[in-house]
Amino acid sequence: MNNFDVILIGSGPGGYVAAIRCAQLGFKTAIIEKYSSLGGTCLNVGCIPSKSLLDSSEHFHNALHNFESFGIEIGTPRVNLEKMIQRKNEVVEQNTKGVNFLMDKNKISVFHGVGTFISNTKIAVKKEDGSSEELESKYFIIATGSKPVQLPFAPIDKERVITSTEALNLKEIPKHLLVIGGGVIGLELGSVYQRLGAEVTVVEFLDRLIPTMDGALSKELQKVLKKQGMKFSLSTRVTDVIRQGDKVTVQAIDKNGNEVSFEGDYCLVAVGRSPYTKNLGLENVGVEVDEKGRIKVTDHLQTNIPNIYAIGDVVRGAMLAHKAEEEGVLVAEQLAGQKPHIDYNLIPGVVYTWPEVAGVGKTEEQLKAEERKYKVGQFPMRALGRSRASGDVDGFVKILADEVTDEVLGIHIIAARAADLIADAVSLLEYRASAEDISRMSHAHPTYAEAIKEAALDAVEKRPIHM
Repeated sequence: MNNFDVILIGSGPGGYVAAIRCAQLGFKTAIIEKYSSLGGTCLNVGCIPSKSLLDSSEHFHNALHNFESFGIEIGTPRVNLEKMIQRKNEVVEQNTKGVNFLMDKNKISVFHGVGTFISNTKIAVKKEDGSSEELESKYFIIATGSKPVQLPFAPIDKERVITSTEALNLKEIPKHLLVIGGGVIGLELGSVYQRLGAEVTVVEFLDRLIPTMDGALSKELQKVLKKQGMKFSLSTRVTDVIRQGDKVTVQAIDKNGNEVSFEGDYCLVAVGRSPYTKNLGLENVGVEVDEKGRIKVTDHLQTNIPNIYAIGDVVRGAMLAHKAEEEGVLVAEQLAGQKPHIDYNLIPGVVYTWPEVAGVGKTEEQLKAEERKYKVGQFPMRALGRSRASGDVDGFVKILADEVTDEVLGIHIIAARAADLIADAVSLLEYRASAEDISRMSHAHPTYAEAIKEAALDAVEKRPIHM
């Protein structure tokens, strides 16, 4: 009963998707999850709940600031934060139950508890009641994800000095939320509470926001969020976080070397995430990790122990749910003798602020570093009929193409629905489209996607139609 072909450790998007693909390929499959609900960080305290609150806060923001211009007259809207949190929890429950259904449908055995390797073929699952059972498998796939990075001088008390997990369940709207970190998590959760009425100050060590994305997106996003009321202190190194009662003080050194401080009632520490391998017992089987605590893997996601694989946040690369999913499928199909492939250059990145930000392929900074000759096409959303109709006029589409061959090397978008538009961009890069190819494809009118065609026209011959 406890012998399997493949055992997954961790039930986040990487783990549960890998489990489903393994089951589809005919493997007897099991999944181990230490928490009572499936779905990992993404479904429980990450992607899904944060998007639920982002949508709720965006609805409120529009009702407060934009409805009147659309001819909708209502009384002054009020925030019911408790109900927003309740709705968020219901969305999470629906999604996690959906994963349970998929496990049953695909006849995947689920074990709740902490999985610890005994050998390269056996793992012990320790349950909450203290009992334990052993499982045996031919192959293992580690998908244990990541946890928020903690700063040594900013101890998390889960009350006033918080991580993203606690930020999803606040009992009140902060008066002044201090956010340490200008990356995706900090900006998304900062946006939630800024829209709901909080003052939000972002303190970032680097000289720009979302540093892994194209610099033009960073600059535009800062401009848009500043217009919405968010404050920024870039090139600022935090040295201490002090809580006194309901007050939190962040002490830092600014770009000029001056000591500065920021005072608020909550401080969100959002400086990234680190791989989670606690209690896995990697040392029991000799699985190697690197200097950052990530499990070392080959290009086939195989560890130094041939029958043990690792995917997602616990290995090198971007910490993205969809990257983990693709890796899970890749491993499953490899085990079945297939020859799948992942082009990591074509894994899109998304920030769910409003407007949304998304990019795929090479950034302009990367092309410069590679000394590759390229050309740029750019088109502002403000020039689109669809954007004017919806009132979403901030942002642009930027296309980078090879100067000689015209092959599109990167597409970067800050716009309404950029998170959905980027899928088209991935397809275009996957099939190595040229800017001229895109410029000659019919795009429905009026749509936000027309900006992609216009940017391509700008890249080809500097001849956009609507600008």
